[in-house]
Amino acid sequence: MAARTILSTQCLYTAARRAYSSNTDKNVAFLGLGNMGGFMAANLVKKGFTVRGYDPSKDALNAAAKNGVTPANSIAAAVDGVDVVVSILTSNKVVLDVYLGKDGVVAHAKKGSLLIDSSTIDPNVPKQIFPIALEKGLGFTDAPVSGGVMGAQNATLAFMAGGRKEDFERPLPLLKVMGAKQFHCGEIGSGQVAKLTNNMLMGITGMATAECMNMGIKMGLEPKVLLDVLNNSSARSWSTEVYCPVPGLVPTAPSSRNYDGGFKNELMVKDLELASGMALGIRSPIPLGAVATQLYRIVQSRGYGQKDFSFVFQLLKEENKN
Repeated sequence: MAARTILSTQCLYTAARRAYSSNTDKNVAFLGLGNMGGFMAANLVKKGFTVRGYDPSKDALNAAAKNGVTPANSIAAAVDGVDVVVSILTSNKVVLDVYLGKDGVVAHAKKGSLLIDSSTIDPNVPKQIFPIALEKGLGFTDAPVSGGVMGAQNATLAFMAGGRKEDFERPLPLLKVMGAKQFHCGEIGSGQVAKLTNNMLMGITGMATAECMNMGIKMGLEPKVLLDVLNNSSARSWSTEVYCPVPGLVPTAPSSRNYDGGFKNELMVKDLELASGMALGIRSPIPLGAVATQLYRIVQSRGYGQKDFSFVFQLLKEENKN
């Protein structure tokens, strides 16, 4: 019975999709217009997509409007009649409410449209949304991104998608406007698994880079000399080349902008907690991940949750004075 139900809902989506086979998916709703979503939506507009956006923040809506996004006053108004819905939201609860709420996406999107959620959330959340969306004749894929605010601004994001292959291939022209790399990771939820794995490693290497640079500088090495050594040695990484936690060494890194405009420490804590929960569920040991989670929690408890996660360098630096 369950197999027949799944098959019938898949046929419903396929039939609805065929009805729009000549559609080029140029009409997009974008939900979540914050640091990441605002730039992603703006890049779509630049490439000729018609974008209608919604965000509960009036400031975010106004900023997006300046970049050509048409503001909507509700989720229902944003998704009405569009071909594709893209969202990048803050938490499991928000994603579930936005998609499955009475006034949410699934209730108001037209049949045959494709839903793409680029939030970073528990892999079980897209698994809850997918069958309900499919039953309504909608496609759904989880496609979180990596690259941070700079990647969103420069359209160099990496998309990690989970779901049916056809729901990955259909939006590739749209994804390529917002990012440089697109990966189909497997079944629904696998995009989130890839993203949480990536972010745990990013948190660990960021912590390690801050710790070791602090040690070398404290021992008397010039910061620039130390960074040059690391970037030309076996310790080279994204955290040393692109995201150096020491101010003034990499001009485009958040550390050189007072740790503003990057990946907020509070979001790193959220992602590490999600990754830790995922690891616990499969009994996968994460000793370094656990240490990183606690260290970034300390940064947040000191009142620096809104700063970029590389602010951990300043925490370690301050400990020298105690």
